[in-house]
Amino acid sequence: MSNPIAPLKLLLSTLLLSFSTVAHADIKLHSLFSSNMVIQQGKSQAVWGTSDPDEHIHIIITHMNAKGKTFTKTFAKGTPEGTFSFRLPPYKANDQLSIKLSGKNSITLNNILVGEVWICSGQSNMGWSVTRSKNPKAEIAAAKYPRIRLFKVPLKTADTPQKNVNAKWVECSPNNIPNFSAVAYFFGRHLHKNLNIPIGLIQTAWGGTRSEAWTSHKALVKDPTAAPLLKWWDQRIATFDPQKTLARYQKAIARWKSLAAKAKAAGKRAPRRPRPLANPALDRHRPANLYNAMIAPLLGYQFQGAIWYQGESNVSRAKQYKSIFPTMIKNWRKDFNNPNFPFLFVQLAPFRYGRHNPAALAELWEAQLHTLKTLPNTGMAVTTDIGNTRDIHPKNKQDVGKRLALWALAKTYNKPITPSGPIYKSMKVEGSKIRITFDHAKSLKSSNGKSLTHFTIAGDDNQFLTATATIDGSTIIVHNTKVTSPKSVRFAWTDTAKPNLTNQANLPASPFRTDNLPMITRHQVTP
Repeated sequence: MSNPIAPLKLLLSTLLLSFSTVAHADIKLHSLFSSNMVIQQGKSQAVWGTSDPDEHIHIIITHMNAKGKTFTKTFAKGTPEGTFSFRLPPYKANDQLSIKLSGKNSITLNNILVGEVWICSGQSNMGWSVTRSKNPKAEIAAAKYPRIRLFKVPLKTADTPQKNVNAKWVECSPNNIPNFSAVAYFFGRHLHKNLNIPIGLIQTAWGGTRSEAWTSHKALVKDPTAAPLLKWWDQRIATFDPQKTLARYQKAIARWKSLAAKAKAAGKRAPRRPRPLANPALDRHRPANLYNAMIAPLLGYQFQGAIWYQGESNVSRAKQYKSIFPTMIKNWRKDFNNPNFPFLFVQLAPFRYGRHNPAALAELWEAQLHTLKTLPNTGMAVTTDIGNTRDIHPKNKQDVGKRLALWALAKTYNKPITPSGPIYKSMKVEGSKIRITFDHAKSLKSSNGKSLTHFTIAGDDNQFLTATATIDGSTIIVHNTKVTSPKSVRFAWTDTAKPNLTNQANLPASPFRTDNLPMITRHQVTP
């Protein structure tokens, strides 16, 4: 006869084993620390993770460079709260490492390189993948760069700062590159080819998102222009009723099913299925929510700089963006404890924003230009010549990445190259004409050999008329015979502008205006 107590004993022993497993945690590293990672050259990198409280962790670092291989033993002790950390010394570019940690369990990290690390963030044009960009098949097949490493942060929101993300470093290969950021990849590839050192790219981007979502709440409350935004979201959250929202959604679904059935019977296309309304507290557009989930977990990792492609979702609030965008940059620099790291961004491509005034994008361009001129160690890639006025996601991401890399090569790595097309500097009235001077103005020219386009000029009446613009050395002279006493000039001041002014490097001029008339977007302060 079988023993009826035996199954109970087995169950009890299993439960005890499971409790024991819960009580004693394996040592575990933050996800930024994995095999294949890139460590920023010249900086001491802290490495951290979780463990048993007060656990003793032994560490062996194998360092390989041109002189050979060395081994360093060190030690870390877990805190009473179950965390641990240790610090790596600064290494030189092209050094290689492996790290072994031993405690309750063992972890070995292999194939670690030392080079340059860049954070790549923004909305859909930064997240736009290689597979959806120009010449995808050829680009993917050629993406055999094992010394370029990729780390892709998952899309996630949070209403409080998070500590980790679910991701790992991988080598750049035809298998790993298709769904990675095209702008980030082409930027990193250009750096890699010119510097001949490993490049680490951290992609943290989400389509359709706004700059305030990538900024901490602590930073936003100090920016007066963000106050209406914060109040608007607080009110949305306070009035959110899950039950009423669900009821509205169910009614919408019932109506959609009826319309879909009628469309099917008539042989027509069914309307789009309604989406459920999410809790606004976790909305990806809510201020700070993306900072909390997709930036805060990266704090503490050493890197060289950041590239940024965003602003489309802030076009209607360009005046506000003039303040909030610099607030975000300063916020990142402060929280990463890196107060002057290079921040390179893309000045948006031309696109017809249907329901917005055509000058709204021009004002967003102005906000970006203002950031370039007022914040140190920033760079701006102009893209007026490679956009598509009918597609907000132009496919030519190769030139976007390259132009960001030009800024990095010139300003961060001190290469003797021109980083930008002409950038407006100053104006001077000369009788019935206005002379415009620029930075990066060597060998000004028309890109297509035709007369310069998209210049307008106005007098005291502020009525801007199409102007004739001629090159005079490193300056442009603008005039219109109907404007005898000119006061102001505008260049490419509409969202579909594709002007032809370039410089010796064949890089396009940034849109600008010389007047300070009130911005048309000044009244829009909430979504």
